[in-house]
Amino acid sequence: MSPSPSVYDKFDRSHWTEDERANLQIVADFVEGIKAKKFDDVIKRYEDSPYVQHNRSVPSGVEAIVETNRKLAKRFPEFTLTAKHIYVDDEIVTFHSHVTLKAKHRGNDRKGLNVVDIWKVSDGKIVEHWDSLQPLDFMSRLFQLLTGGVVRNDNGVF
Repeated sequence: MSPSPSVYDKFDRSHWTEDERANLQIVADFVEGIKAKKFDDVIKRYEDSPYVQHNRSVPSGVEAIVETNRKLAKRFPEFTLTAKHIYVDDEIVTFHSHVTLKAKHRGNDRKGLNVVDIWKVSDGKIVEHWDSLQPLDFMSRLFQLLTGGVVRNDNGVF
């Protein structure tokens, strides 16, 4: 499930510590597993991570986030996430990404979602996740409106 070296190397910063690079690798492996639709592998590899979810519409736990992405991939088989910026600060790994649901929308910054994902990694495990989504077009706004709104955890957004 490891990403190819060139996928995230361009985001590397000389001031990052080896621990910060290791935290990025954990998150990158997780994200690449989801993108590759290797859902069972992701669950097996990360099932012992506490994974507290702060997106109120997704339950906590690795199985829940994987199931959410499994449903998304089934409904939108061309779904992908393209990291545009990555920041690492100690235990915090942040991806600023472009998410698209159709292959023809990749690279079009007027389609899909502008997403900021923030993960906290502690002792080699993903322990918390926050995200912020900005729909970029009418269909994405409509999809978010129709699928959002159900609170599935009490973790709060902060």
